[in-house]
Amino acid sequence: MSLDDALSRRFAEITEEIHGLYSAADDEEWSSSPFGWIKTKASRTVDAIGEKLVSAWCDDLGLDVVRTGDTEADRLVEGHRVEIKFSTRWQNGEYRFQQIRDQRYDFLFALGLSPSSVHGWMIPKSVLLEHVIGQMGQHTGAGAADTDWLAVVPGEEPPWLRACGGSLGDVTVILETLRRPVRD
Repeated sequence: MSLDDALSRRFAEITEEIHGLYSAADDEEWSSSPFGWIKTKASRTVDAIGEKLVSAWCDDLGLDVVRTGDTEADRLVEGHRVEIKFSTRWQNGEYRFQQIRDQRYDFLFALGLSPSSVHGWMIPKSVLLEHVIGQMGQHTGAGAADTDWLAVVPGEEPPWLRACGGSLGDVTVILETLRRPVRD
């Protein structure tokens, strides 16, 4: 990169100094991860990638997956309306699933990627209504009425979330229960 004036060059130096305050180990961990490329994308693109990953994975499991055709849920998985939320691991070790709304879906699939592991939770809407929606306000604290968020540290999930998955194997078992019976 060529910066053409002294002020821009100095600003770049300051940026590098501040960059040094952040975990280089985390950067290295992600750069050697098969998921590292995702961290280089804009957040709007990352959300779309999360939806595509969940869709492709469900398809790979042999589940019927299609777009819903509306904005209330992202996919139909075996006829169940599924909202997809995606997070990469934050530096503090948690996943933060954001923009959780009270919309028309049956399950929220929360996909979390860290440099060396994949986590997932298939959370029924009824569980979200009891523990998250209206209680975990994203923008204005517990009083927020529009959107909520869910922070999860793998292995330290609250008891109500443990039944919804955790590992990729756990969430696969839950997804398999959605499979429609084959008719003769």
